[in-house]
Amino acid sequence: MTDAARTTATISRLGHQGDGVADGPLFAPRTLPGETVSGFAENSRLTSIRIETPSEHRVQPICRHYKSCGGCQLQHASDGFVAEWKTDVVRTALTAQGLETEFRPIHTSPPGARRRATLAVRRTKKGAMAGFHGQASDVITEIPDCQLVEPALKAAIPVAEALAMAGASRKTPLAVTVTTSDAGLDILVRNGKPLDGPLRIKLAQLADQNRIARLTWDDEPVAMEQPPVQPFGAARVCPPPGAFLQATRDGEAALLAAVQEITGGAKRIVDLFAGCGTFTLPLAQTAEVHAVEGEHSMLKALDAGWRRAAGLKKVTTEVRDLFRNPLLPEDLNPFGASFEAAVIDPPRAGAEAQTAQLAKARTPVIAYVSCNPVSFARDAKVLVTAGYSLDWVQVVDQFRWSAHTELVARFTMKD
Repeated sequence: MTDAARTTATISRLGHQGDGVADGPLFAPRTLPGETVSGFAENSRLTSIRIETPSEHRVQPICRHYKSCGGCQLQHASDGFVAEWKTDVVRTALTAQGLETEFRPIHTSPPGARRRATLAVRRTKKGAMAGFHGQASDVITEIPDCQLVEPALKAAIPVAEALAMAGASRKTPLAVTVTTSDAGLDILVRNGKPLDGPLRIKLAQLADQNRIARLTWDDEPVAMEQPPVQPFGAARVCPPPGAFLQATRDGEAALLAAVQEITGGAKRIVDLFAGCGTFTLPLAQTAEVHAVEGEHSMLKALDAGWRRAAGLKKVTTEVRDLFRNPLLPEDLNPFGASFEAAVIDPPRAGAEAQTAQLAKARTPVIAYVSCNPVSFARDAKVLVTAGYSLDWVQVVDQFRWSAHTELVARFTMKD
């Protein structure tokens, strides 16, 4: 194509994926509102983009891999712009439901803080390569100088390549999920060759040579030098392989501080979608907590961590699918022992069914943690309609340079 075939457009806003949006709509990745850009229009997207008039908020990306890597979407924007944009994403979602509230200043995790990442690892003719997929691409970009992850995770890249050499086919790349822990690397590998005797021996040797605390191969345990425990308050928990954890320790601490503030003074708390105990176990330092989660293995890990810890109050657990079988008002207000506060941290779909039951139960205080502003706003509308006050929202950006937005909010039942 020639320059004459290029389309010129003015970016009016950012979409939810962080792409610039021009009239059409026409989506232009890594552009900013107010910029004049040009490129080739293909299926509502601009490609081969050239910035004709840059925004005052445009900055030089700090990572040399940014152009080819798909791990980050917003390194070309100033920190101040991203903070304001992420806050506005939440505010816009609430406005669409007819809601408004106080917004506390956003908390943003620092660079080099991600403690977990899933690497794409492919065998090549000369060896192996590990990294992230390019934007909307199957091409793997190597990331030796990634600015997103913890140093220990960055150092795991050669380990992932060694695992591919040992047990990947030439056709299918491995998905290697690496989580850092105080005991060493916790690695879960998927899409590998079938685990036979010789491969098991080879993988166990690699684990021993590379300070891998635990190595799991397509859900089969291969080696565990020592449990890859994660600290949750005074407790130490060994999560199941691949179990959900907050992306950064910094972001987890910010969410926890807000949850503790919201539930402060409560003596009995219910923690819904409790996972492995991110909130349950720190809250148990001052309150009895009932943890409800759909995955038995997560609650087993939570319970084991509680039993080993000293000085915590009573923690009970319940395996329950809160989407299909939410706790009902009679569960939340048992005779003589009502919960004084609830913590709810659902996945991206939100918790529509459970939120409706919380509203009926009139649980006095709710700490709602969300990773999806749209489903959060929908659930917030249910609570506010039922008589709750949405007191404030705290946006927490632990997925730095991405379009992902998290938050914690305080709801109190009006007298």
